[in-house]
Amino acid sequence: MVKLFAVLRRNPSMTHEEFVDHWRNHHGPLIAGTPELARHIVRYEQHPRHRPDPLSGTEGVDGIAEQWFNSIDDFVGFISEPGYAELVAPDEQRFLDMSKVEFVITEEPNVVIAGPEGTAG
Repeated sequence: MVKLFAVLRRNPSMTHEEFVDHWRNHHGPLIAGTPELARHIVRYEQHPRHRPDPLSGTEGVDGIAEQWFNSIDDFVGFISEPGYAELVAPDEQRFLDMSKVEFVITEEPNVVIAGPEGTAG
């Protein structure tokens, strides 16, 4: 399993609320509702910024996207699908500041704290 974590900043023409609305109600369903794209993804999570103050993190960061793939090849397959270029990439241009998106793809985590029962979370 590999996971992609992306730090997202909204298109400057949008408010944070407009960004979250578009991300939740258009972008996520666009990916989930396009079978040739969704088939590559094990899990897709959207984590919008909790609140607009320094306690919630770095100023200007609007959210974190997390996508799980069985392998790096599945990630490459996802971004290589024609539907990605036709649907997802143009939508990303609408609601994200693509010049400021940061991401990392990770391997399985090293679990440091696993909770009171010995299970994560």
